[in-house]
Amino acid sequence: MTGKVITVAQQKGGAGKTTLTVNLAVELAARGYSVAVIDTDPQGSLGRWFMTRREVMPDPGMEFSTASAWGVDYEAGKLASAYDFVLVDTPPKADSDLRPALRKATLVLVPVATSHVDLWATESVLDLAGRASTPAMLVLNRTRAGTNLGAEVAEEAAKIDADLARSTLANRIIYAEALGRGQGVRDADPKSLASDEVAALTQEILDYLQA
Repeated sequence: MTGKVITVAQQKGGAGKTTLTVNLAVELAARGYSVAVIDTDPQGSLGRWFMTRREVMPDPGMEFSTASAWGVDYEAGKLASAYDFVLVDTPPKADSDLRPALRKATLVLVPVATSHVDLWATESVLDLAGRASTPAMLVLNRTRAGTNLGAEVAEEAAKIDADLARSTLANRIIYAEALGRGQGVRDADPKSLASDEVAALTQEILDYLQA
């Protein structure tokens, strides 16, 4: 049975791609799925997170690999033959280099921080995903409840021709703290609101993939 490949992509840097990738990976692994993550970003944030995780945990709970833009198709395919889920973290750009990661994906997740600039930056990624005939889902990240800006971005995101996750990730310091320690928020505090958010988003993604 071939596993599901989830590519996390966004043209704008700082949208939370790595944060989304690691927290989904940790949550999926905690639910008993076998998980592999691939870092295709030259900045290597996902790789640094994984190596930190190995230092503090006897068993990191998942496999890790790196791949170039042109090699991700092969690497993701190889890992998908052995793992239930393969999550691919991509660099902040949307050009021909991103296409192999989008073509290989079962689903593309596009994190959108609470700003109009982040929302605008989704257009090129969604265009490439559409050309690859790969479904895409927007995930609102670093949301601020009760703000006009947050409401405006959510309203505009709902108008875009792509699925919008009902579950959102709020602007919480625990996400950054956990990332720096090689953890997901579930590791840091399984009873936190952040952990509840990730669990809800993970379940929504699982339901989407099984529909």
